[in-house]
Amino acid sequence: MWDREIRAMASTHAIIASSVFMATVLPAVFVPGFSVYGAHLSWIYSVSGAVIAVSVAVFWLLGISTPTKKHSLGYKLSRLSRSCLYFFLSCLFFHTVVVLYGAPLIDSAVETFSLAFLLTSLTTLRCLCILGPNVQSWIRVFSRHGAMSVWDTCLQITVACTVVGAWVGAFPIPLDWDRPWQVWPISCSLGAMIGFLTGLVAAPVWIHYHRKQLTYKCK
Repeated sequence: MWDREIRAMASTHAIIASSVFMATVLPAVFVPGFSVYGAHLSWIYSVSGAVIAVSVAVFWLLGISTPTKKHSLGYKLSRLSRSCLYFFLSCLFFHTVVVLYGAPLIDSAVETFSLAFLLTSLTTLRCLCILGPNVQSWIRVFSRHGAMSVWDTCLQITVACTVVGAWVGAFPIPLDWDRPWQVWPISCSLGAMIGFLTGLVAAPVWIHYHRKQLTYKCK
C-alpha cells in the first residue's frame, strides 16, 4: 500500500514539474520576447495556468480528492463555485500578506497580485484538489499531527517549501546589486517556484524514508 501511494505521488509530481518546464520553455520558443525576466508576468501566468490545468486533471484522474456521498449536479456545481471562491479569496489573502510584508501597495499592484496568484496556484490549489473546499480539513492538516494520509503529509511539505521559498526570495531585493532578477517580484516568484519544485521532490522522498514512523492510515 505504501509503495503504491508513494509511486503515485512521485508520478504525479513528475507530471506537474514537467508542466512547469514546458510552460517555461515552449513560450520562449514560439513567442517572441518571452523570457522569465523580460516578460515575467507572462511567465507567472503561463506556469500558473499549466500547474492549475495539470494538477486538476491528474488529481481528478487519480481520485486523490476527498470522496463525497452526494453526486447530484447541483452539489457538484456548488462545490466548484466554492472552490473558485476560495481560490479568489486566497489570492486576496496572499496579496494582503505580501503588502503587509513591505510590497508596494499601489505602484506595483499588478505585480503583487500576480505573485499572489502564483502562490495560490502552488498552494491553495493543492488544498482544493486533495481536501476539497473544506476549510476545517485545511486547518486539521496544517495543525500539529493533523495529517491523516500520505497526501496530507505531502501537502504540508509542498506548501511549506513554497511559502518559505517565496519568503527567502525577498531577501536579495533591497541589496544594491543591480541585477535584473531583483526587480519586484521576480526573486520572490522564482523562490516560490524553486521551493515548490523542491517540495515536489522532497515529499515522496521524505515519506519513503520515514514510512515506518508514519502511523496514520492511508486513504
